[in-house]
Amino acid sequence: MPFHVGPTELIIVLVIVLIIFGVGRLPEIGGAMGKAIREFRSSQAGTDEPEKEMETGPAPQAPNDGKHP
Repeated sequence: MPFHVGPTELIIVLVIVLIIFGVGRLPEIGGAMGKAIREFRSSQAGTDEPEKEMETGPAPQAPNDGKHP
C-alpha cells in the first residue's frame, strides 16, 4: 500500500469528522460508507446484480390468451 496511515493519523481524521458532522450522524455516515465500499467491491468482482439482469434480458411473459390486453 503506498500510504502509511498510523494510529495518530486515524485519530486526527476521526476528530475532524466528529467536529464537522457531529456524534449523531456518525452511524449514518458509516452505513453509507460501508454500502459504497460493498458496491465498489461487487463492481470490481463483476457481481453487480443490475448488470446480470441486463445480460440475461427481460423476464419471460405468460402467453396472451386473448382475454386480457
